[in-house]
Amino acid sequence: MQPLPPVLRSAAKALPLALPAVAFAVQAAAAVVPHVPLLVVATAAVLGSEAALHRWWPGRVALLAKVRADTMIRRLTCDFLLLVGVLRLDGPHRESAYLPVVLGLLLFYALHFATHAAAIRVRATRTLPLLTRNIDASALRITPAPPALLTRRHGLRLLLLGLPASAGLLLTAASDRTEYATAGIALSAALTAAALARLGWALVRRRPASPDEVQAWFDAWLADYRPTVGLYFSGGASSAYQANMWLDALAGLDGRPLIVLRERFMMQRIGATDIPVVCLPKVAQLLRLEQSALKLMIHPANSGKTSQVLRIPTIKHAFVNHGESDKLSSCNPYAKAYDEVWVAGPAARERYALADVGVRDADVVEIGRPQLASIAPYAGPPTGPCTTVLYAPTWEGWDGNPGNTSVVLAGENIVGALLADPGVRLLYKPHPMTGSVDPRAGAADFRIRAMIGRANRERPGPPPGPGAAAELARRASELESLSASSFRDAADDAERMLVQGAPEPGRAASVAAATEAWEAAHWASLPAREHQVVTAAQPALYSCFNEADLLISDVSSVVTDYLAGEKPYAVANTSGLDDALFREAFPTAGAATLLTPDAAGVPALLESVRRPGDDGLAEARAALKLRLLGPSDPPSRVRFGDAARRLCEVADEHRVRMADRLLPAIPAQRGARTQEAVEEADAEAEALEPLPEG
Repeated sequence: MQPLPPVLRSAAKALPLALPAVAFAVQAAAAVVPHVPLLVVATAAVLGSEAALHRWWPGRVALLAKVRADTMIRRLTCDFLLLVGVLRLDGPHRESAYLPVVLGLLLFYALHFATHAAAIRVRATRTLPLLTRNIDASALRITPAPPALLTRRHGLRLLLLGLPASAGLLLTAASDRTEYATAGIALSAALTAAALARLGWALVRRRPASPDEVQAWFDAWLADYRPTVGLYFSGGASSAYQANMWLDALAGLDGRPLIVLRERFMMQRIGATDIPVVCLPKVAQLLRLEQSALKLMIHPANSGKTSQVLRIPTIKHAFVNHGESDKLSSCNPYAKAYDEVWVAGPAARERYALADVGVRDADVVEIGRPQLASIAPYAGPPTGPCTTVLYAPTWEGWDGNPGNTSVVLAGENIVGALLADPGVRLLYKPHPMTGSVDPRAGAADFRIRAMIGRANRERPGPPPGPGAAAELARRASELESLSASSFRDAADDAERMLVQGAPEPGRAASVAAATEAWEAAHWASLPAREHQVVTAAQPALYSCFNEADLLISDVSSVVTDYLAGEKPYAVANTSGLDDALFREAFPTAGAATLLTPDAAGVPALLESVRRPGDDGLAEARAALKLRLLGPSDPPSRVRFGDAARRLCEVADEHRVRMADRLLPAIPAQRGARTQEAVEEADAEAEALEPLPEG
């Protein structure tokens, strides 16, 4: 299956907007003529296109709302065009006969506006100034949210509640009998009045705590919990993995950890953890952390909002990144804003020195990569019927450099060469942002997936063992019960905050064990020789590492992490540099087999993996692992904990110095002053008063 040509893709994107536009134009023409059959058909088409927009193209609904053509405007236009068409038909006293219909329709829309206002008010009372997870929020008087149809989906609400009115008007247009329109409008008005009453009840019953009460509750929790180490994260919807990779390492630190987020949507994208999570959307809330016991904030990514938390002088900040590679993004000048930059090994230290971006060598601390403990070490050549190859290219990046990703220039050649070998099982795991900048990368990714699908149809693998599917279903159910919170469909952020209160002790460890069991069951449930396209969050990348005998990738952090197992790997050289210059420019490729864009070296690469005597890079991989990730002793988790403990001590020393420096300048409490001091202060105040005139 080939991707659609650009013209057809553009036409497909325009279709959801073109259909209602044409239907409205025909309806308007039929109302002016008037032509009853055409008016009825066009109105039905308008209603059908509205239903299709809400069901399949919600993004187009939001786009129309931006240009003030929202659902209410479209429904109002549809109903009154239909009414105009009926009124223009020949007949005596039509205006007086249809006056109750017009008044009823106006009443329905008045009720709709009142319902919409009540929904806005309900949402406002339930929008808390901050959100939490893994913290008992029962003291905040949070109640279950009203139905989402009434509070958050106002366009769909108008579409459904107004359906009887539109149906009645259609029947009236076809039969010229006002009874149908009157009955339909009355039913719509009654349903809308019931919705308004339900929202009114939500407003008068027990309300959640006020913003001031919520802030006071959170301040009291902070004072009681006394967090010492925090993870600060802000980013887009697809970037949550950058924080999730540090959850286990953070949980293993001494002290009391805390996760601080800035975007409300991120609360449900953070993985399963027992660590308290708080979302502080406003800067004023964030700066109150200065009064807490927090000593250290760990940053897995840079963002525009990072500068806001760096303003807190009582907290030390360490940048840990979410992966290391030879790309320029791994030595961003922003890193000099932090107190320390924690890197995996000596190579990253050298990278910062060579980049000369203002990061002092004394501020660089080597901690390894604590999340790589689960990667299995190299155990020799493949022993099964297949050689499993993981092809994990990175994305195209923001700068348009053709060497960023191999997908465009080499991806299809690499995959074609791998699929041509009957002894290969391919795991294709593209970067989740592939194609987001360069459409050519998205098109190449589409074609690669099609190639894999054809190969599986031409070479079906043997079925998995008996009971494998049942075991996978059992493990999936177990994992779901442990990691997923039971939210109602109507639940809003406040209700989720209540449901996700203090976790059961040891829940995170149980989730980790259940995840490992699910991954084992997942791989066992697949046909032994079947190629796989891995795009879901599970199985995770490190699970794919353990399944693979060989990695083919680009210059990215995937290579650095994969080296923890010291398995063979290859890097695609699509930069145009010769191999010597490529290895010099990108040290992570120093122990790799380099592949040209035509992938001519794939057969020899596979042979070297299957025959360990042909693998001349084993020692180079071990040396490069030491350079990239640092020593294995002490373990990375120990080095990570030591770095956190030491920087916390620095924060304590800083607080003591600041307290000693500022204490003499801070006036004592009035009750603690001597009488002499009080009289002196009063005299000074009197001296500052203006003299009386004259």
